[in-house]
Amino acid sequence: MNRIKQYAATILLMITALTAEAQIGQHRNDLSIGVNGGYMLSNIGFTPKVNQKMLGGITGGVSFRYVCEKYFSTICSVQAEVNYAQTGWKEDILNLNDEPVINPQTGMAEEYSRTISYIQIPVFAHLAWGREKQGFQFFFQAGPQFGIYLSDDVKANYDLATPNVDDRSNKNIAQETMPIENKFDYGIAAGLGMEYSHRKAGHFQIEGRYYYGLGNIYGDSKKDYFGKSNHGNIVMKLTYLFDLTH
Repeated sequence: MNRIKQYAATILLMITALTAEAQIGQHRNDLSIGVNGGYMLSNIGFTPKVNQKMLGGITGGVSFRYVCEKYFSTICSVQAEVNYAQTGWKEDILNLNDEPVINPQTGMAEEYSRTISYIQIPVFAHLAWGREKQGFQFFFQAGPQFGIYLSDDVKANYDLATPNVDDRSNKNIAQETMPIENKFDYGIAAGLGMEYSHRKAGHFQIEGRYYYGLGNIYGDSKKDYFGKSNHGNIVMKLTYLFDLTH
């Protein structure tokens, strides 16, 4: 965990350096704004372990980018977003034979998922290579991400008071009824993508991104049930930006 925090500090230093006026390279002062939208696959890193599948959800919001320098062939920017995002987890409820667990009250295979809605704010050091004003470029971006809890929604096809724990291979069920304790989330996000720029139409990005949460949704002290309960997200995203200054 200390190593991850060191990486986060390094990325923050990268962003600070990009926003400062460079002594070498070609200065830029290009500001763009736009919108983004995409689909995310999520789970929670529980300790002790909870068997899971990936939970699907949507994400979207507004994007901002400030291009500050071109250093040799590298176009250096700061890109940020303010998004609504649906994250959470979906349980994979199986017995010791990897078969679905049947609830005796309903006669159906037990299913459980929890969707947690956030306002997410990632701030990236954005590095790109390729055509700056007209054509394609490849980019990498990484930086901190912060999340503000809005709400959560549980979907289960059985009474949470009477799950079929006896037949489950994983008997951890505390997470199914525990309220979200920590309403502020934080972590590190990084992505790879392609951008097409047109002088008049603007900038079109497609990106694959991963987010690793450093905070936990539940308490993590010695007296708490879970020692770890952090978010993990895989995101596919489309972004459109148009120039305000260039």
